[in-house]
Amino acid sequence: MTARSSTSSRIPSSSQGRLLLCSHGEKPVLRISGTKENPGRRFWGCVYFEVQEGCNFFRWVDPDTEVEYSEIARLRKKLSMMKSRTKVAEWKLKFVAVLGFFGWVGYIMLLFLVVNWSGWGLCIREFLIVVC
Repeated sequence: MTARSSTSSRIPSSSQGRLLLCSHGEKPVLRISGTKENPGRRFWGCVYFEVQEGCNFFRWVDPDTEVEYSEIARLRKKLSMMKSRTKVAEWKLKFVAVLGFFGWVGYIMLLFLVVNWSGWGLCIREFLIVVC
């Protein structure tokens, strides 16, 4: 059994399963687009393409790519939206972390002031001096 390239062995057919033929009655040949709009995209063209008697037969190999392109555009838009949401969430997280840090610092300072201003502050100081 010999291996054959799927590109060269494909026979173009219409959606109804009939063999596609150009107006010359010839099987179209596989070509690759070199345009800016469709670089590298494969298409079936007339055997006599770029010859004076060419019939301008043309059919994309992958006609569903227009649907795929719109799907890709939709997914890119969704990715962009999710990235912006992620940035907002990261900013909120940083804000809450800083707020929490200063909240704890404030709480400890308040606790320190309350202990120092009350009579307990003196007792704790004396205890620490004796123990240390």
